[in-house]
Amino acid sequence: MKIHRTKNAARNIVFSGLTKIVNLIVPFIMRSVILHFLGVQYLGLSGLFRSILSILNLAELGVGSAMVFSMYKPIAEDDTDTICALMRLYRSFYRLIGLFIAIVGLALTPFLRTLIKGDLPPDMNLYILYFMNLGNTVLTYWLFAYKNCLLAAHQRGDIGSKISLAVHLVEYVLKIAVLVFLRNYYIYLGIQLATQIAINVLTSLRVDKLYPQYSPRGSLPREQMLDIIRRVRDLFTSKFSNVIFNSADTLVITAFMGLAPLAIFQNYFFVITSLRILIDVIVGACIAGIGNSLVTESEEKNYRDLERYSFLFAILLSVSTPMLLCMYQPFIEIWMGKDYLLSFATVICFTAYYYSMGVNKLINMFKDAAGIWRRDRWRPLVGAFVNLGLNLATVQWLGLYGVVLSSVISIVLVQIPWLFHNLFQEVFPHKYLWRYVKLFSGFVAVTFLCCSSAWLLCSLFQLDPWPTFFVNMLISAAVPSLLFFLIYRNHPLFHASVKLVQRLVFGKR
Repeated sequence: MKIHRTKNAARNIVFSGLTKIVNLIVPFIMRSVILHFLGVQYLGLSGLFRSILSILNLAELGVGSAMVFSMYKPIAEDDTDTICALMRLYRSFYRLIGLFIAIVGLALTPFLRTLIKGDLPPDMNLYILYFMNLGNTVLTYWLFAYKNCLLAAHQRGDIGSKISLAVHLVEYVLKIAVLVFLRNYYIYLGIQLATQIAINVLTSLRVDKLYPQYSPRGSLPREQMLDIIRRVRDLFTSKFSNVIFNSADTLVITAFMGLAPLAIFQNYFFVITSLRILIDVIVGACIAGIGNSLVTESEEKNYRDLERYSFLFAILLSVSTPMLLCMYQPFIEIWMGKDYLLSFATVICFTAYYYSMGVNKLINMFKDAAGIWRRDRWRPLVGAFVNLGLNLATVQWLGLYGVVLSSVISIVLVQIPWLFHNLFQEVFPHKYLWRYVKLFSGFVAVTFLCCSSAWLLCSLFQLDPWPTFFVNMLISAAVPSLLFFLIYRNHPLFHASVKLVQRLVFGKR
């Protein structure tokens, strides 16, 4: 089956982007409403549950990524029998995973209270809240989740995005009404549980209609089964590492500082998550097309694609990073109030964290599309434990600043250099490594120049929060855009990237 990579990528970018915008802008409102009507401890408690359940999701082991990768070739060859056998295997895996999460989640119940320093909200039962969150996670795997692999492998994530968008809009209206009029956190979580069920069921029905030829049946040859199991095994370290990396900050802050500092930390992190929406949209929309290209195109052509995508990411990060640096404090002050501001040194660390995560996401997009998880299995694990060790060493000395700084050090000094090495050993010709490093170093230097210039200009204006926010927004958007254009306007990649954008957005050849 021929996959229209550019057309599908453009479609995915539009609908996935719209869904993510709604799912991130509206939660800003939700956090504000929770803070106003319930209190800061509820924000911290919600973040703690997410971290615990992320660890339980280790059971997934990267099965989804391995299965989607395994479908690229049979889809390209119209091998229906193999696709159906893969679906059957995927369904079996996910049923076992859901059961495992339920059992381990229940076993962790007696230890919940020891993870939290300080008092809990007096009117809440910690264990009932935890069981409701646990049930939401288990149902994610038990209710037709295996069918999502067909959408991902066919590069039709826009279908799931449409369903998610419609259901989440209803969810947010109901949640806000419950918080404002009833102030009942139990009903709030009940709506969240019903939303997950609705999304899974509606997606399943749509997949059945779109791909009626596929159903979970048949068996794979033994060698192919072993190959998938090896991929899942290799993905485990990456999955484990990502969970440790993403959850370590939350758990360390909760255990050593309490729920209130965690809520303040997550306010800043939530802003980063919102800015990363464009990165996630691009990655989600393009990874299947890149995977198909890596199978069908030459190494040289794929390396040129890496440079073009890197240039697009450089434009995005060179503009969004200065905007984050300059707008962080006035936005938090407007959104949450002056009492919830962190130091500017911590803001710099958050900004560096955002930029390094963006770069890491770009390179990982090609790594995941190529399926080189075995070669890359130790890198994220080492990076995660470096982050955890630095967290434990600095949290009581430097507080939240130390926690964020630990993440930056782990990504910049461990993960990115190691990932470059692995990618140019397995996917791209090694002779291009230093050429790419030179190109990448130029992007970093330009971003630093953009950040410095924008901040110096913004610091000339000392106004109230609202005027400061808009002045800083204009300066931090205009200055980096102008600088990047002046520096790279004659670069060959500039023109190649313009053509790529035209193909993605307008379908032009």
